[in-house]
Amino acid sequence: MTQNAPPGDRIAKVLSRAGIASRREAERMIESGRVRVNGKLIDSAALNVTAQDKIVVDGKPVGEPEPPRIWLYHKPAGLVTTERDERDRDTVFDALPDDMPRVMSVGRLDINSEGLLLLTNDGGVKRRLELPSTGWLRRYRVRIKGSASEAKLDQLREGITVEGINYQPMVVTFDRQQGANAWLTISIREGKNREIRRVMEAIGTTVNRLIRVSYGPFQLGDLKAGDVEEVKRRVVRDQLGLEGEKPQPSRRRKPPRPAK
Repeated sequence: MTQNAPPGDRIAKVLSRAGIASRREAERMIESGRVRVNGKLIDSAALNVTAQDKIVVDGKPVGEPEPPRIWLYHKPAGLVTTERDERDRDTVFDALPDDMPRVMSVGRLDINSEGLLLLTNDGGVKRRLELPSTGWLRRYRVRIKGSASEAKLDQLREGITVEGINYQPMVVTFDRQQGANAWLTISIREGKNREIRRVMEAIGTTVNRLIRVSYGPFQLGDLKAGDVEEVKRRVVRDQLGLEGEKPQPSRRRKPPRPAK
């Protein structure tokens, strides 16, 4: 005789839906003793909880799950896309406005890259947008030192292997030469770690500026560096195939003023 599964959802899934962290990050938080359920400290993610259970993370009660939300953030160069940095460098999350809810980044931009970074309060949305199967095109404006011939760029258009890593064919346009530099527009679907920088090095050029201008249907547009703009709920529903929500107006937030 088989026993019925316990009611509710796994604690890590609940924390993810509440915008606390991704499931994997939530599991690490549990293992490090940062989560209590009904007053009891838990050390294992193998626990189901229901709406009646009281969950506390780092001493703060976890509220009802919010509907999935997405923000556009214009990441400046010089920030790392991580919540905590081992080298104590400034992070994207340190720079967000104080009234932002807890959010996670969809993928990353390295410290020297800038432009569009998607933020979400929902771990499920984060995973969905990061999946290679989603196949959303990510478009970048790329400045390189020197120039690059069409023959070299054709290697990227056909797909290239660098140090044993296969990179899918890219959409590459040579835009213009500007003094000692040249500007390209490059579109990719995979978004592997430092993908554009590595393939450009492989064809003998160096990237000295990298700006992401779009991620799937989401555009950087005229969003200024450091600013955040929430995507309209209707657009989130339509793009992700969600149901239910009443649309809300988008809001643009400027970064907080530095303390004097």
